[in-house]
Amino acid sequence: MTELTEVFWRAHTGLPREAPGSAATTELLLRLAGSLPGEPRVVDVGCGTGPASVLLAALTGGRVTAVDLHEPFLAAVTARAEAAGVGDRVSTLHASMDSLPVEHGSVDLLWAEGSAYIIGFDAALAAWRPLLAPGGVVVLTEAEWLTPSPSAGARAFWNPGYPAMRTTAGNVAAAQDAGWMVQAIYVLPDSDWDEYYAPLAARIEQLRAEGVPEELLAQVDEEITVRADNGADYSYTGYVLRPRP
Repeated sequence: MTELTEVFWRAHTGLPREAPGSAATTELLLRLAGSLPGEPRVVDVGCGTGPASVLLAALTGGRVTAVDLHEPFLAAVTARAEAAGVGDRVSTLHASMDSLPVEHGSVDLLWAEGSAYIIGFDAALAAWRPLLAPGGVVVLTEAEWLTPSPSAGARAFWNPGYPAMRTTAGNVAAAQDAGWMVQAIYVLPDSDWDEYYAPLAARIEQLRAEGVPEELLAQVDEEITVRADNGADYSYTGYVLRPRP
């Protein structure tokens, strides 16, 4: 483990969430998803520490499988679910999102907040479509450009890690071309970024006080700085998608 990687995980361990979002946005996107079975089978892909997993279990009355590759996140999900009184309806699964060991046709609601970009919007939809039960729905949030001409600072941050990042229009067209109906679109508000970045910034300050080298903290802090300087150029957008019959 490199020194930077160690500092990264020290900064991120124990955060309430690992991507922009909020309980209010999760609730809104769930309403936009429409009717679900009485006890839906839910898979939360790239669940992080489980803010959506636990809330979805509480709101839907269903059983939620929280999926991630980082074992400490899955332990946090279990603890969070127990504390919220839904531990019996939230299970965890250590698996990669591009090859989920989930039975085809078994998922009523596939949820992915801030995680689909890891394999890419198109690849995610292709991999997850066979998992949906009849009438199933995908809800995800995706990093997107808000302008066709983003600033150099924004491009320098996003392009190396996500060169396939598109505008909303580009993702809508791609989803429709791949046989999906775009049922709803919702651009996350700035307050959803604060829900993620405020705790992260506080943790970075704590590490600074503990004497962690500034050059390492600057790299962990870069995403906050880029957002402050270029936030009008990009955001996360929520999508509600159903396979076209």
